Amino acid sequence: MKISVMMLGALQTNCYLVYDETTRNCAVIDPGCDGDLIAKRLKEENLNLAMILLTHGHYDHIGGIEALRANAQIPVYIHEKDCQLPLSMTHIPVFCTDTYADGDKITMDSITFQVLHTPGHSAGSVCLWAGDVLFTGDTLFRGSCGRTDFPTGSYAQMLQSLARLYRLPGNLKVLPGHGELSMLECEREKNPYMLEAVGA
Repeated sequence: MKISVMMLGALQTNCYLVYDETTRNCAVIDPGCDGDLIAKRLKEENLNLAMILLTHGHYDHIGGIEALRANAQIPVYIHEKDCQLPLSMTHIPVFCTDTYADGDKITMDSITFQVLHTPGHSAGSVCLWAGDVLFTGDTLFRGSCGRTDFPTGSYAQMLQSLARLYRLPGNLKVLPGHGELSMLECEREKNPYMLEAVGA
């Protein structure tokens, strides 16, 4: 599994290109605001777009879907609870071909993504766990967590989700929706929201 990251838009959303080195098939996680720019990167790296995986439905994470699908009718996954978010949060209707739920596994060649439903930032927020990497969307950031004051957000649910991530096994690489990457052990030790979540 190889991972390439692009920071997109005014909010510098992290878009991840996760691909199998042998087949060059690629899953795009959270295609921010510029689908044409992502498509250009895919072509430059000789990657075949196989699927789009969304950690949640906010506009800065979904804006590139239409342009990416213009030339490739590929599946787009999101948790069902983020399919009907207010337009103020999505700017465009949320498009998906499939929904996933907690515990589902999405496989692409040698790569398997396990879906962890982690509500708090939005009701349908998920993290995606693949190998030793955890794509956390806007649930867990380096030293922080996502806002919970948006429609369908909940601080109580965020703490429950952070506690769940705290208890995951191993020292996973944390690849968030914004900002710098981290390591789960570092967040267990220093993230004040995660520490609050587990009563430490």
